[in-house]
Amino acid sequence: MSETAMTRREWLLTDRPQSRLQARLGRAYVTWRRFAANRLAVIGMLIILGLIVLAVFAPLLAPYSPYVGDLAKARLLPPDAVHWLGTDDQGRDILSRLIYGSRLTLQVVVLVAIIAAPLGLLVGTVAGYAGGWVDAVLMRITDIFLAFPKLVLALAFVAALGPGIGNAIIAIAITSWPPYARIARAETLTVRNSDYISAVRLMGASPWRIVLRHIMPLCISSLIVRVTLDMAGIILTAAGLGFLGLGAQPPLPEWGAMIASGRRFILDQWWVAAMPGFAILVVSLGFNLLGDGLRDALDPRGSGQ
Repeated sequence: MSETAMTRREWLLTDRPQSRLQARLGRAYVTWRRFAANRLAVIGMLIILGLIVLAVFAPLLAPYSPYVGDLAKARLLPPDAVHWLGTDDQGRDILSRLIYGSRLTLQVVVLVAIIAAPLGLLVGTVAGYAGGWVDAVLMRITDIFLAFPKLVLALAFVAALGPGIGNAIIAIAITSWPPYARIARAETLTVRNSDYISAVRLMGASPWRIVLRHIMPLCISSLIVRVTLDMAGIILTAAGLGFLGLGAQPPLPEWGAMIASGRRFILDQWWVAAMPGFAILVVSLGFNLLGDGLRDALDPRGSGQ
């Protein structure tokens, strides 16, 4: 290792940082070292980065149109040098549909996370800090949502809202926030009576300022881990809605809907349903591995580094 690299490393790992920026960069460096030490977590990160690349550059990477097929010459062709993953019953290239379907998958997980995570964070921190009847009411509402299986509750909301990818995202987000509220409440209960929060309160900060500026940031690391681990479940729920015809509608290349259209040919043309199923498996595994790595890296008790 060069002298410059050693100096930079010592600067990051010093126990007496000279500025807030140095302290933050040092914490980020230590967190990255913990994460990178977990090879499975790195594999999960690479899988998710691959999903993002596919989604962003889908028009450049897809060899064929995901919507237009050749019924006369390319219907239900097995994997070969021309169509690497075969074709479906409409003569469409499955690889191209999977690449474009990564956009829908990424759209679902990002939008659900943007909607559900802040909602759960707000409900949990308010309930934990306020206590009393506010806590009781918010947590009983949370318990009602947790009492139903997520897929069943999502089916009910989509049935009420109507089929479509937008309504599916809303339904999944509505059913996904309760676990985040539970985590945020538990974190809030551990810090609301700490000296740090008491000092802020004595300085005249309002309850809303304490919750928004001082308690919520302390809950974010735990929430990030839980959201990442939940991504696999979100993907499976979206695929389940698509499989039942309540998610993305034809001809959109949604992976669950692709499995549904291929189930009629599962015995003879197995690749029609197997390829999107394998894509769901790989992406779900990637999110699970990434979440495990983030949990270990962001837990200060998990490493002595």
